[in-house]
Formats: sequence, C-alpha cells, structure tokens
Amino acid sequence: METKDKTLKNTHHGHAIKRIRRTLGVKQEALAGDLGLSQAQISTYEHKKVIDDGMIEKFAKALNVAPEFIEELEEDPVTVIIENNTFEKGSAAGINTINNNPDPIDRIIELSNEKTALYERMLELEKEKSTLLEKLLKERK
Repeated sequence: METKDKTLKNTHHGHAIKRIRRTLGVKQEALAGDLGLSQAQISTYEHKKVIDDGMIEKFAKALNVAPEFIEELEEDPVTVIIENNTFEKGSAAGINTINNNPDPIDRIIELSNEKTALYERMLELEKEKSTLLEKLLKERK
C-alpha cells in the first residue's frame, strides 16, 4: 500500500529542495558550499524528480528541515505557476528588468543625494560671490 501512495502523490524531490531553499533565502552557491558541491550540481539536483535517500538527508541537514519534508512535499500546480512568475529583483520576469529601470526606492535615494550635493555646491558658490562682492565694495570706498 505504501508504494501505491508514493505513486499517487505528485512529488518532485528537486523542486521541493528548490522551494525550501528559496523560501529560506538560501542561494545555490551557499547551499553548494555547505554540501561540498558545485552550484551546477545543486542545479542538477533541483531538476531531478527522484533523489536517493542519502542525498536527501544531506540536503535536509543543510537546509535544517526533516528529510520527510523534502520527500513528501507535494507539487501544487497553482504554487508552481506563482513561483515561476514571481517578480523578484533581477529576475527576467520582473518589470524593472524588462524596462531597464532601477528599483524606484534606490532611484529616489540617489536623486535625494544629488539634490543635497547640488544644494551644498550652490551655497558654496553664493558664499564665494558674497565674499567677492564685499571685496569689491571695500576697494571702491
């Protein structure tokens, strides 16, 4: 009966690892370093439908989750669609990337800093102008 349950479940070990890793905010490179693998190997594992139990245990330990969680996490089609179409900073699907626009908050901060720098420069020029005018007035007297 246990074998029948496993075949009826819509599980994908690699996708489960990827979902857990992304949820925890762990990059492939960081996970690869923890496991002593390359980033490319992590990517390969994330595409495998079935991963052997020993490797699942290693991934579970590195991600600090139970191995059963990786083995039994079912794929919900709606979740997969949402995850694959999420607008993340730097993702190909992101609006900012398509329009080549920087993050709006970063742009506002940058403009504010430019405004401050220009204002300080303007004050310096006004001080120089005032000093020069005072000098000219003294010379005329």
